[in-house]
Amino acid sequence: MKKELVHYTVAQICEGFIYSRKEGKGLFGLNGRLTIQPEFQRNYIYADGKKDAEVIKSVVKGYPLGLLYFNKLSDGRLEVLDGQQRITSLGRFVTGDFGVFFDGSQIPKYFVDMEEKKQLILETKLLCYECEPESSEELRQWFEVVNMPGVEINAQERRNAYNSGPFVNAAKKEFSNSQNSNIQMWSNYIKGVANRQDFLERALDWVSDGHIDEYMLRHRSDKNIDELKTHFEEVIDWIDKLFDSVRNEMRGLEWGRLYKQYKDRPEIYNKPVINAKIDQLFADERVTNRKNIYEYVLGGCEDDTLLNIRVFDKTQKTLLYERQTIEAKRKGISNCPDCVLEGKTNKSRIWDIKDMEADHIKAWSKGGPTDLENGQMLCIRHNRLKGNK
Repeated sequence: MKKELVHYTVAQICEGFIYSRKEGKGLFGLNGRLTIQPEFQRNYIYADGKKDAEVIKSVVKGYPLGLLYFNKLSDGRLEVLDGQQRITSLGRFVTGDFGVFFDGSQIPKYFVDMEEKKQLILETKLLCYECEPESSEELRQWFEVVNMPGVEINAQERRNAYNSGPFVNAAKKEFSNSQNSNIQMWSNYIKGVANRQDFLERALDWVSDGHIDEYMLRHRSDKNIDELKTHFEEVIDWIDKLFDSVRNEMRGLEWGRLYKQYKDRPEIYNKPVINAKIDQLFADERVTNRKNIYEYVLGGCEDDTLLNIRVFDKTQKTLLYERQTIEAKRKGISNCPDCVLEGKTNKSRIWDIKDMEADHIKAWSKGGPTDLENGQMLCIRHNRLKGNK
């Protein structure tokens, strides 16, 4: 790989700087010669009033900002491989996009206010390697290495870099744009933020059944994202229309899987019934895993293990065991009622407490309480056979 060490001043880098607030990224520098956020780069994530401010403070204090890495194209133009967060922060500050609180001040200072420091900032030298990789694979490997420090690149940002092209560009415009008016609704059901690719990752996960890498490779050259966008909208619309209330527990569920698994079951479209059941379960203090309430109801309220229902505690189990064992010994029968009913080898066996489990006589899912009146001890085999009956 050819490489050359070059010095640029902040003034040169920021000459012709353009920042797209809508897309949340720096576009160009060096009078249009430098592409700050090429296709393979992740979004700008320093616009938080902290990281971007630290870049400016470092320059004012004379601290080095570290090496920048540019990919040199055959026509002489440059692409930022590493350093776009620092460059965009500098460009935004110099063009007056944000102010910085210096030395505990309660009033932010903008570039225009810094008469005594303007020249220092503009003349600050930035050290840069301009490199010419011999192949796209070498470019990707290099991108991986130089981006190891700093804010860690997440899995989807890495996928975007590896699969850069028209498909990724179109997908990022839809799902990674913090100005998209749909993000507020999406955030009801998906955890994350747009500029860290969380919504894009979920959309890809849903449409590909979890095979994101294969899907992106297959569609890398596509110029539209119709399938991706349509499927995502179908899932969101299904959730939005099916459930009456939006709860925090809905965020981050595997909605793509739930949609494919249950969307064709006609019984779930009795909205009054399923929403009443959901409300009832959220009001039940015995349900300790509330996030799984939705899957439990969609599945016909059959799998109690999803809810991590409050089980009989140790004291209750001991009392149940002692009560049954005393009565069983008096009658000369097993202390497992189902062994007695089965009438086989174990019909008179007295089980040790460690070989028994507490059971709801009337299943919890059918309204049975977790108390001594509705509890019994069964041998492990019979309790597992009983299930949800």
